Amino acid sequence: MGYELSAMQEKYIKINNLKVSEKLLNFVNDELLKNTNVSSENFWLGLEKTLDDLAPKNKQLIKLREDLQKKIDDWHINNKGNGVEIEQYKKFLKEIGYLKEEGPDFKIETSNVDDEIAQIAGPQLVVPIMNARDTLNAANARWVSLYDSLYGTNIIESEEGGSERYDPNRGQEVIKYVREFFDKYFPIDGTSWKNISTLKIKDKNLIILKEDKEYKLKDENKFVGHRGDVNKPTAIILKNNNLHFEIIINPKAFSAAHDIAGISDVIAESAVSTICDNEDSVAAVDAEDKVACYRNWLGLMRGDLKVQFEKNGKKLERKLNPDRSYISKEGKGLKLHGRSLLLIRNVGHLMTNSSIILNDGSEVPEGIMDAFITTTAALHDFKKKKNSRTGSIYIVKPKMHGPDETAFTDLIFSKVEELLGLQKYTCKIGIMDEERRTSANLKECIRTLKNRVFFINTGFLDRTGDEMHTSMEAGPMIKKGDMKSSRWISAYENNNVDIGLKCGFSGKAQIGKGMWAMPDKMKEMLDEKIGHLKAGANCAWVPSPTAASLHALHYHQINIFDEQKKIMKREQSKLDDLLTIPVADRPNWSVDEINKEITNSAQTLLGYVVRWIDQGVGCSKVPDINNIGLMEDRATLRISSQHIANWIHHGVTTKIQVMEIMKAMAKVVDKQNENDRNYIRMSDNFENSLAFKTACDLIFKGKDQPSGYTEPLLHLNRIEKKLA
Repeated sequence: MGYELSAMQEKYIKINNLKVSEKLLNFVNDELLKNTNVSSENFWLGLEKTLDDLAPKNKQLIKLREDLQKKIDDWHINNKGNGVEIEQYKKFLKEIGYLKEEGPDFKIETSNVDDEIAQIAGPQLVVPIMNARDTLNAANARWVSLYDSLYGTNIIESEEGGSERYDPNRGQEVIKYVREFFDKYFPIDGTSWKNISTLKIKDKNLIILKEDKEYKLKDENKFVGHRGDVNKPTAIILKNNNLHFEIIINPKAFSAAHDIAGISDVIAESAVSTICDNEDSVAAVDAEDKVACYRNWLGLMRGDLKVQFEKNGKKLERKLNPDRSYISKEGKGLKLHGRSLLLIRNVGHLMTNSSIILNDGSEVPEGIMDAFITTTAALHDFKKKKNSRTGSIYIVKPKMHGPDETAFTDLIFSKVEELLGLQKYTCKIGIMDEERRTSANLKECIRTLKNRVFFINTGFLDRTGDEMHTSMEAGPMIKKGDMKSSRWISAYENNNVDIGLKCGFSGKAQIGKGMWAMPDKMKEMLDEKIGHLKAGANCAWVPSPTAASLHALHYHQINIFDEQKKIMKREQSKLDDLLTIPVADRPNWSVDEINKEITNSAQTLLGYVVRWIDQGVGCSKVPDINNIGLMEDRATLRISSQHIANWIHHGVTTKIQVMEIMKAMAKVVDKQNENDRNYIRMSDNFENSLAFKTACDLIFKGKDQPSGYTEPLLHLNRIEKKLA
């Protein structure tokens, strides 16, 4: 999308009929392909041949999106004032090919998936792959201190809450919380975890002492191993619902000073899997950025990614944690995976990238480039099997529209496997159910990938953005806050689970739910996010290792596979409800209500865009209008920009009014960022602030953006900023 601009700073090397950025070429030849059986010559020839075949198909699919959108726009314009009669609407959607005929029932046939996908339900982290330190933290978040997570969050209330000084009362509340949790899910026959004095192993069992009296767990199978001497173990491993806790015993540790049993910490198995993200959470716009992302992923697949940094005046190094070793209850060696299972999110089909220029002068479809390079990186793991024990690679594919596009994804990865000499279906695909045409045809989307699919996940924000864009001409949309209680949302969330279970996902693949966006509000997360398990999800997204350890508690409370069996018996969600358009019946909001809605959207939009354009930050904690930090990425941007664009289009507000609010909110955002030394104020010069211009364009040009996506404008302006 920015070839003309990028060409000003890129040096291109001619490889056959491709022009390849020197930065990308050197990375592929010197780093990516090193110690693989794939030669540089074969890689570039194979990629070129695939691009010759598939780049035109990619363009055709994007053109189909445009054609369908035009027909839907025209239908709403021609039926304006008549309302939407659902049978007539469905008939129209079938006629234009938007709705596909549903085929017979089937079960997915994906094989060689890791237990972390099929058998272990738990939290899933999403991390921007561009940031090596954050990526390593996420990979290592398989095991996280529950004591630290509780102590450092709002779950535990105490007078010293915000103090850096240790609060012993707060520490005791943490211990009490964990002991009460263990009493529920690892109960001792005859006593409480609060009263114990000693832990030891005897006759293959965990012996728990209260003074001199011995007790055992009610379910002795929940004890699986230990570390150290049987009479004085240094660690005890417990297991429930396929998730572990490690009890650390170190009476000399500061944290054990007030603990009779000498327990210094409890480590929770937390982020079972992690999505390393090349998409919504990064600002990767050119070869330099893409290589930075690819290099970090390669380091993860080789197992040698490291980062050095300074913290509190000390130089530290972060690297991947090793596996964890114990002695099983039978006295044999017991190893547990020390890291989160790493998945890689590629970009969708829309975007192109200036890293490679095709023979016709067009940019490479970025999703195809991602497919080849991220899979090639996994060749290094296939030898060592440190990430996937089954020799698979897990690609999360976003923003696909319907079965034609999911089938195209299958074709792409078939070509990748052919070039790299991999067994067919080595590449597993996760379907992000975040576009309306995919939701409405989910069963048929899954069918096209039945040998590859390892996950389906709902993305509320992107999905709402597409909902509004698809039905832009239908009328003014309800307020953003009302979307979560609307009929289509409920049908969408339930449909994803219903279809997944019907297609045999339980015990074979992940059914996921979305992100908890408030990293500082962990008490609220504990209260609410258990709803994702009750809805049938065997994984759900969290924003941090701390959140992962706390959300992991939910998976001890509910056996998700039992829950899924119950859900299978309910009535399936209805397509009619899914296709209900969230327009306001009688939009009679007051001026204050309208302005408040726009103000909230404008503030978060500006807060996100200014960091994206000026600093290249793709995901960050952005304070909202009330100074509550929210994890924002392009999905939140899409819904905010589309909502305001819709209200302008239907006369709920005006461009002039929105511009006034944007300028006022720019001043608020400037104030919120005043302590950031790298921050460039927008309000000092609105005319020359590229960030402010971009934010305005996202709204005022939002109706004309493909599917309401924000990437084209963001990428174009970020490239301009980098060149400036």
